Amino acid sequence: MPRALWQKLGYTPTTVAVLDEAPDHYLELVAPLPEGVTFTEDLDASPTFVHLFLTDRAELASALAIYANAIARDGMIWISWPKGTARMATDMSGDAVRAAALPLGLVDVKVCSVDATWTALKLMIRKELR
Repeated sequence: MPRALWQKLGYTPTTVAVLDEAPDHYLELVAPLPEGVTFTEDLDASPTFVHLFLTDRAELASALAIYANAIARDGMIWISWPKGTARMATDMSGDAVRAAALPLGLVDVKVCSVDATWTALKLMIRKELR
């Protein structure tokens, strides 16, 4: 049986999540979330999980810098961008995400399809920097 999206993304009962520009149907996509997952907009809460949706590469570096400094040391940042088949204007790609992430001490560890429109790349702080 295929794993649910919330499992692929790594939600757990202790997840403190920040969503940034998520599509309106995001919570439907990840339902049913484990009991205990909380959502916040407070970056001082040291979120363990960030999911950022972008269509413009120009926003990527600044957003990544903010979230890389805000997440818990063992936290994760998912960056999503439209798939090529989504017919949305974008200059985003996996290579663009990696190019912005590596100088910040972030490394990509997983890729995931979110839905028919969005794909995602999971970033974490390099082990030696945690």
